[in-house]
Amino acid sequence: MSDTVSSMKNLVAASLLLVSAAGILRADPDAESILAAARVNPLGERITLNAQLRADSTTVPFQIRVSDGTIAYVFEKPDQEILLGLGEKSASLNERRGGKTSPVAPAKYDDPVRGGLLTYEDLALRFLYWPNPRLLGSETLRSRPAFKIEIAAPASESDYGVVRLWIDKESGALLRIEGFNKEGRLAKRFEVVSAQKLGGQWMLKQMRVERLDPATRKVTGRTYLEVLGRADKPSA
Repeated sequence: MSDTVSSMKNLVAASLLLVSAAGILRADPDAESILAAARVNPLGERITLNAQLRADSTTVPFQIRVSDGTIAYVFEKPDQEILLGLGEKSASLNERRGGKTSPVAPAKYDDPVRGGLLTYEDLALRFLYWPNPRLLGSETLRSRPAFKIEIAAPASESDYGVVRLWIDKESGALLRIEGFNKEGRLAKRFEVVSAQKLGGQWMLKQMRVERLDPATRKVTGRTYLEVLGRADKPSA
């Protein structure tokens, strides 16, 4: 088994996630328990990573800082921090500008982050907490057996109508996410492309985000999130 395939069990593939799977799935899980395993916690070790968003000829550098139960996405010019906290029952998304921290307003969730395909809603991961998930069965994704789950968005809570998730059977890690519009047509897809080992831990190397034309299912935009390496010194 290749290093990249082996590392999938320690990845969560969604908008900049560098986190560990939250639990171990029991032998015959239902959709609720599978989602519970996918609700992740930031890595225990503090770590700072250099990363970039890349689309066509445009590259946006930033840092990912994991500390005290929060994943911070730190941008410059202008200065901006997007702070993601993941709990057992809910996720929080805050933004820090000019030294002031405030929750991201729901009206802003559809806005793009730094002009790319990732939106604030994508970063918030609210779909992991939506009620009444349905287990659609099992599929193999990049040589990994995975559960396939569908979750309908609560009324007026999301621009997505439905989200489908592929969750690794062994670890509970997310391998792919697909977002469908209110008419049930595929609009966006997230998928881990490759992984790497940094400081003894497997984590994301490259994730692909695609926007699709709901009518034709053709890809109309593509962004890559790439982790370039550690910005801090590994602890002894």
